[in-house]
This record gives sequence, C-alpha cells and structure tokens, in this order.
Amino acid sequence: MPTQIVIEIAPEEQARFRAELRHVRRGRWLALHILLLLALHRSPSEIAVVLLCARSTVYAVARDWQRGRRVPEPKHSVWPPSLNPSLRCSLLALLKKSPTAYGWCRTRWSCATLALQLEAQRGLRVSAETVRRCLHALDWVWKRAKLAAKDSAPERTAKLARIRSVYEHLGPREALLFADELDLHLLPKVGAQWMPRATQVEVMTPGKNERRHLAGALDVRTGHVHYCLWFRKVTGLFLDLLSLLDRAYPARHFDRIYVVADNYKIHKAKAVGRWLGQHPRFQLLFLPTYCPRANPIERCFGDLHDKVTRNHRRKRMRDLVADVERHLKQNGPWPYRLSEIYDVAEVTQTMKKQAPLSAAAVA
Repeated sequence: MPTQIVIEIAPEEQARFRAELRHVRRGRWLALHILLLLALHRSPSEIAVVLLCARSTVYAVARDWQRGRRVPEPKHSVWPPSLNPSLRCSLLALLKKSPTAYGWCRTRWSCATLALQLEAQRGLRVSAETVRRCLHALDWVWKRAKLAAKDSAPERTAKLARIRSVYEHLGPREALLFADELDLHLLPKVGAQWMPRATQVEVMTPGKNERRHLAGALDVRTGHVHYCLWFRKVTGLFLDLLSLLDRAYPARHFDRIYVVADNYKIHKAKAVGRWLGQHPRFQLLFLPTYCPRANPIERCFGDLHDKVTRNHRRKRMRDLVADVERHLKQNGPWPYRLSEIYDVAEVTQTMKKQAPLSAAAVA
C-alpha cells in the first residue's frame, strides 16, 4: 500500500502558488490538461478538483473544442532573452531604493529611468517598453500610493490591550461602541466607475461647497450605527451623540457603556468631562494616536463614501444628507470586528499584565 504524504503549506503560501500557476498556464496549458483529462473520461468535477480551477472553465474548454475552436498557441516568454535571472535581480534591487540614491533628481522610478540605470550599471541597453513588460512579469503595477500616519504612540500597546480586554469580557448588560466624526461635503468625492473607453465621466461641482458633520458610534456586538448631524464639528456634536446613546441604551437594560474615541479635542473637552460625571454608566476609552485601523467605524465610513458621496450628483445638501441617512438605515448592520492589530503578541502580553478594568476606572 503506498505511503500517504502530507505536506503542510500555509494558506497565504498556497494562494501565492495558485496565483503563479494561473499566470503560467493561462490559456493554452490549462486547456490542454482539461482536454486530455476529458479524453480519459474524467468528470468536470474531478478535473476541477485536480487542476484547481472552476467547473465552468472545464465546460468552457469542452464547448470551444466541440465547436471547432483551436487551442491557443503558446505565447512567447514575457522576459526578453537579454534579461537573464541575474539582471532581473538587478531590476528588483533598483526598485527597492529611491532614484535619488542613484543620483537621479526624481522621487519615483519610470520605465525610461530604469532602462537608463540598467545601462549605466550593467551595460545593458533595453527600451522602456521592455522594462515595462518585465515589471508586469514581476507582478508589479503602476498605481497610486496611500497616505499612512506614523503609528508609534508611546501608550499604543497599553491602550489597544485595554480595549481588547473590554471587548473580550463584555457582559450581557454592557455595550462597547466605537465613535468618530465624518465630514460630508456637497463637493463630490471623485472615484472610479465603469465608463466607455476613451471617455471620462464628468462629475459637476456644486459651485459653492457646503459641509455637514456626522458623529457616529458603531456597536461592535450588533453592527448598528447610531448617528447625529450638526452644522459644525464642535463639542456639542459629540455631546449630542452621547445623549443619543444614553437614550438608545437605557439604564434598565445596560449597566455600563464603553465608548471608544480618538484623541480629537472635542472628545476631551471639559463639557464632556462634566457630562460623564453626571452619567456614571458611561466610560470613555481613547485610541492610540494616529491609529485609524484600530477603529472599526472607519470601515463603515469608507463604505458610506463608496456608496453615497463618491461621484454623487446632488445639488442640495439636504438631498445628500437624506442619501446618507437612507444608507445608514438600509445598508446596515455592519458586522466589522476588531482589526488584527489587536491580536499581535505584544498586545496579548500587555493585556495579561493589566488588571481587570474596574467599573469606577477613568479613561
């Protein structure tokens, strides 16, 4: 009886292998495998399992063959013969550094600049288009970078551990909500959408921009978002949100309400401190500085922008506000959980060292 061999491969490594396999066998090679297995009277389900592809792909290949379509001819390698593995490593080494490190007065590599640098370093003359094809073969793409705040607050780990402790030990008569504010502009946020090639959809500006400010709180247990709107982002906006939560979570059902917020000044105003003193059920917990990933309501607000404010065509602010309110009522709940940054080893170790959160503790 043959020995069974079991190989343990991490899920992310398996995903990488599948992506590389799909890229290499795209078109001809996968079709050849499918046709040969069909000739051996294998079922589409068996073929899909063995070849790690969809059954619809098997049916499509069989249908094309029955209709007399030929299997695609093999494509030439995307790597030019002159770019051997050693020079590919040189290209990757260049990409890891800024052009300024090599004396160029620019912040980003272009295909033409990479070609010139390869010629200067290795004496290899290639065109910018050749470099472009090589970058695509390395699975590099040209796309926008994103802004990221420096996430290195001194109390970062301790604050994350405290919030995670509350989350994991939340009682039936306790609630945990993540709060934040969102600016609504009548001036549309421009984003991508489907449109015909060689055209560009125009999103008209309103002429004079208007703003409203929304304060929201996400209940991580139910996924429901409580919100209120103001004309200005001041302390009164946050106090209105707290009063709304006080009514939404009555004392006969909830003994403790934890509200997690960032370090914006309206969350630490004296009026907020006085309100908390008059409402001992509420406890305010603060996120680390410059750590938006720790607040799951940010994902709700991102969803709101994608579905409502991006490329909108509203001419009046009240219509846009109505769209926002309709989205919050109809498209929820949002079952977003805590980010993976709460599960890192240092947060876990800090949480074990911290004393259990007292009901009388002050955030």
